Amino acid sequence: MHTSEVLVRVEGLERRYGEALAVAGVSFEVHRGEVLGLLGPNGAGKSTTMQIIAGALAPSAGQVHIDGLDILDHPIAAKGRIGYLPEQPPLYRELTVDEYLRYCARLHRVPRGEVAPALARARQRCGLEAMGHRLIGNLSKGYQQRVGIAQAIIHNPAVVILDEPTVGLDPIQIREIRQLIRELGGEHSVILSTHILPEVQAVCDRVQIIHRGRLVLNEDLKALEARSEAELLVRLTAPPAIEVLGGLPGVARVETPAAGVFLLHLTAGANPAPQLVRDAVAGDWGLVELSPRRRTLEEVFVQLTAGDDTGHDTPEAAA
Repeated sequence: MHTSEVLVRVEGLERRYGEALAVAGVSFEVHRGEVLGLLGPNGAGKSTTMQIIAGALAPSAGQVHIDGLDILDHPIAAKGRIGYLPEQPPLYRELTVDEYLRYCARLHRVPRGEVAPALARARQRCGLEAMGHRLIGNLSKGYQQRVGIAQAIIHNPAVVILDEPTVGLDPIQIREIRQLIRELGGEHSVILSTHILPEVQAVCDRVQIIHRGRLVLNEDLKALEARSEAELLVRLTAPPAIEVLGGLPGVARVETPAAGVFLLHLTAGANPAPQLVRDAVAGDWGLVELSPRRRTLEEVFVQLTAGDDTGHDTPEAAA
């Protein structure tokens, strides 16, 4: 459960590449203890937004505050409160895990006397206790991702930014990295960019969708699920007229995606299932399926980004 302490505040963020507007007026906040999932089609502006927040790219307009510090006015202090894992982890394959993490600790200005405990803490949190003397180049993809996350948290930052942290991993590695992200969310603010919708549902508290550089959704996942339109999927072998189903109490409208299949969209709080079953038995409608469902995050994503012509709106599409 996140606190009211705001660790990331983004206000009116814009980024232009010539005439192309990659990020357009994006504003949001991230609290301590919150994991924010950032979604969007290729070229929508996700990576550009994350690079600006991480201080790797300057905005054309707008402000980014990290733990109360403006990242343009106080770049060194603000970036010192950020841990960043880009999509391609910045690893040196010829170094051992310990050598690399010590190097990263120095880059993050960890005091010399605190490097050893910081390294031990990062290894423990990322499941690297037995990997300290292994060459990074000899590690599996999953363990290399762990090393990438370890370098992002070795200085105990307030904010952790992870860009596609599970790409290319096998199912077991994905589960382990997701568990690690959930644990990080207990102490830090975590911003997670991903193309994997179940990943957002598995680890995030809140979801944002960026479409053509603009923020089109910013909502708590539980609230999104609670207000999602409820539906009943009904399959009948001898269905009545569609008007009969539409006349059931609480049915707002009826769709017929296939022969004998009906999707009943319900009004808030309605449950026509008991009445439907009674009518189906009395009328011998041949009821073979009655399944409640809600709109999925995938359906929300498709609805909000429908018609997106990726590949030309921002330079990200060429990356």
